[in-house]
Amino acid sequence: MVSSDCRPCSPVVLRPGCKVNLYLEIIGRERDGYHELDTLFYPLASPCDELTITSRSASGLDLECSCPALQGEDNILHKAYAAFALATGVSPGLCVHLEKHIPMGGGLGGGSSDAAAFLGYLNALLGKHGLAEARLAALGLDLGADVPFFFRNRPCWAGGRGEKLQDADIDLHQFHALLICPEVHVPTAWAYGAWDEYVTGEQSKKITPRILTRQTRADRCPSSRGHVVCYNDFERVVFPVYPLLYNVKLAMFSCGAGACVMSGSGASLFALFKRECDREKACIYLDASAISYFI
Repeated sequence: MVSSDCRPCSPVVLRPGCKVNLYLEIIGRERDGYHELDTLFYPLASPCDELTITSRSASGLDLECSCPALQGEDNILHKAYAAFALATGVSPGLCVHLEKHIPMGGGLGGGSSDAAAFLGYLNALLGKHGLAEARLAALGLDLGADVPFFFRNRPCWAGGRGEKLQDADIDLHQFHALLICPEVHVPTAWAYGAWDEYVTGEQSKKITPRILTRQTRADRCPSSRGHVVCYNDFERVVFPVYPLLYNVKLAMFSCGAGACVMSGSGASLFALFKRECDREKACIYLDASAISYFI
């Protein structure tokens, strides 16, 4: 429930979805510490969070969340509201209740998706006086590298920190997709730090399992021939520390998956099957070890 000081009116409900990375290569690290990526984003409508927005008489934002850990002004929605108010000089009175359904710490971009949806709503309130698309995207990028993608919410190649977007002609409807969310949390900062150590240390000289081998650019995304090749640099450093994720990936292939890749820095995995019976077999395997979603 939203706070009691909200005026009685019909609430607006937003249902921002999430994303998976079908391909993710870490190109390098910039001087300011940010990493440059070459990644392929693919949007998913489910699982999705739910934002219930109601007007109130007092200006400012009153935010409640179903997850106690996300309460407080560190929530990205608070930051999005503050950034928008600073950029426009407008502070509408709003009550927002965030119901979390997108697993946190899964590399699915749930927070970024929430921020993009909320910024879009705030901008729509201003009508013709709202921010231009490029300005809104820049505002989103300051909040999170994935936010600009969620303004488009269609398959895109992303470069730089996530702001260099190029539409990708990809259709996965020929596959039976499965999103796997083990109860494992991989801290993003740790994953990037582990990658930096990997590329400068002795680990990079070791033989990498064939399942993790980088593919050529021509084979990096789904094709009309009915096969798909996916890749994620983070698997090289995450799997040795979180073997459960590696075992799930191997199990998906054993069940008949044509592709299975970790999303972002983990811990969610995205698997594609040509046959529905193979996906059902995978779900039986996962029943006690992970939350899974049919896509």
